[in-house]
Parts: sequence; structure tokens; C-alpha cells
Amino acid sequence: MSLHHPTAITLHRQSRTLEVAFDDGSTFTLPCEYLRVFSPSAEVRGHGLPEPLLVSGKREVNIDAIEPVGQYAVKLIFDDGHDSGLYDWDFLYALGRDHDAHWARYLERLNAAGKTRDA
Repeated sequence: MSLHHPTAITLHRQSRTLEVAFDDGSTFTLPCEYLRVFSPSAEVRGHGLPEPLLVSGKREVNIDAIEPVGQYAVKLIFDDGHDSGLYDWDFLYALGRDHDAHWARYLERLNAAGKTRDA
């Protein structure tokens, strides 16, 4: 059972962000690129990996659709065709809460691999 429940989920296509408000009063504005590279899908998470696979070239990615999955998650359909991750409420909350640390580590990994955020 989820510890956190969203009260509103708003896609801002122009700024390519997803705004998620939670029942504890927290609101997070999550870039589509961030959501894409930290997708909970097996394609990105791998199986038992300590860190997600490094996904590059997603600076301009956007979300085409948001589909509810029961009362516990949403499926985000990205405009690059990725659609296999289910973002449950606690995962979305953690992505918002830990954004700065996750993003800094992602940028470090990109740099170390000689990759870029651009396609």
C-alpha cells in the first residue's frame, strides 16, 4: 500500500514537465527528461542493477499521454515510444523528493561515459 497519494497530476507540455501534488502538501515539478531516464521499466532499471541503465539523448523528450493504472500508479507514454514503466505513487514521490541527488549523479554518469543529454 502506498504511503503517498497524489491529489493532482498536471502535464505541462510546453515546459516538458509533470507537476505532481501529494496529500502531505508536497508538490514536485518533474522534467519529462528526468522521468524518462529514471523510468521504472525493466528496460531502464535492468534486473537487480545497483543503478539504472544510463539513458542519454533525452533532453527534448516529452510525454504524449498519462494512463492511470488502478489506484496505485500511472503509465507515462513518452514521445520517443517508451511506454513500459509504471510509476507508482511512492516511486513518483521519491523521484520528486530526491531529484537533486538523482540528477547530479545522472550528470556525473553521463560525463564519465562521454555521453550527452542531446539526441
